[in-house]
Amino acid sequence: MLRRSQRGRPLIPFDLEIEATLQRQSGAKKRQLQQDSTMAERNPTVLRDYVLRQATDLTSSIVNPAVKANDFKLRPAFVSFVEKDQFSGRPTENTYIHLRNFQAKCDTIKFNGVSAEAIRLRLFPFSLTDRGSDWLLNEEPNSFTT
Repeated sequence: MLRRSQRGRPLIPFDLEIEATLQRQSGAKKRQLQQDSTMAERNPTVLRDYVLRQATDLTSSIVNPAVKANDFKLRPAFVSFVEKDQFSGRPTENTYIHLRNFQAKCDTIKFNGVSAEAIRLRLFPFSLTDRGSDWLLNEEPNSFTT
């Protein structure tokens, strides 16, 4: 007897030799695992090529200049201040207006011993999102110095 919610679902056939079936399935799984491991041994660099390459290429495209102040930290309030007006790279957005607004925001932040350029370079990644952020991540390492 089937409940209404089970209509249309095929019934699972009754297996008289359940133990033999389980042994067959277990053996098939073991053979598949062995086959997968021998494939990995034949081509051991596949996973490394996809994963380690990204992990070793962690150099930023922005070169942060040295700062004379020992206690310089970007406060979370500054980061959220910049993040409120992010550039996403949509065709309707104007790049120059975003840069002008970003520069105006950064000019309100001052630290002794820290240049305005250092503050801008450190905050710029937080002003991007979506395609804008993807663009910055895909630039060559150390390509932005100003």
